[in-house]
Amino acid sequence: MPTFVLMTRHSADSLEDAESRREMGREWLNMVKKSCPEVKWLAHYAILGPYDFMDIYKAPDVSTAHKVSLISRSAGALEAESWQALEYPEFLKVLESLED
Repeated sequence: MPTFVLMTRHSADSLEDAESRREMGREWLNMVKKSCPEVKWLAHYAILGPYDFMDIYKAPDVSTAHKVSLISRSAGALEAESWQALEYPEFLKVLESLED
């Protein structure tokens, strides 16, 4: 399955209270699991920089990744940006294929 990275930014208000943030995170994850049960979560990070959170997951296709982003926006993220990621060994295979 392809790997995707979801970068989200939230309002300052949603980051003031740990228990509220925890509940918002649980609600979001439940919505994603219900709509996209085939998604396999690999990592979830709070990060520094222009985004607040980074999630790494595997999804069967780009349409499913779009659903994850749309659910993130509908659940309160101000911004949700998704990137498709290629594992490094796979990248090297692609690069080697160009050398032929």
